[in-house]
Amino acid sequence: MKPALEFCPSCKCVLLEDRKKKVLLCRKCGFQKPLGSSESQRFVESIEKPRETVIVKDTTKGDDRTLPITKAECPKCGNTKAYYWMMQTRSADEASTRFYQCTKCKHTWREYE
Repeated sequence: MKPALEFCPSCKCVLLEDRKKKVLLCRKCGFQKPLGSSESQRFVESIEKPRETVIVKDTTKGDDRTLPITKAECPKCGNTKAYYWMMQTRSADEASTRFYQCTKCKHTWREYE
């Protein structure tokens, strides 16, 4: 069972642990309370990093005709034409990621700028 957060009876500030003196101490007014052997306060902050989202383009619907075509060599078949689109895959202050899809074999790859 976690110990309850304790407050100073005089000024109502949070009592902090002084490990050297083994007391709970108020930094505002100097109030001290002996720290029992089982008592201990710890302030822990946990930050969860959001998972990165990967978007896979669905090519089964035949919507490739609306994408622009550029000269780019396909690493799989060597074709020199590819559809392309750009997406912001990292933080906003970084460059966009350019995605390519071969017009011949439909292989998809990306280029970081």
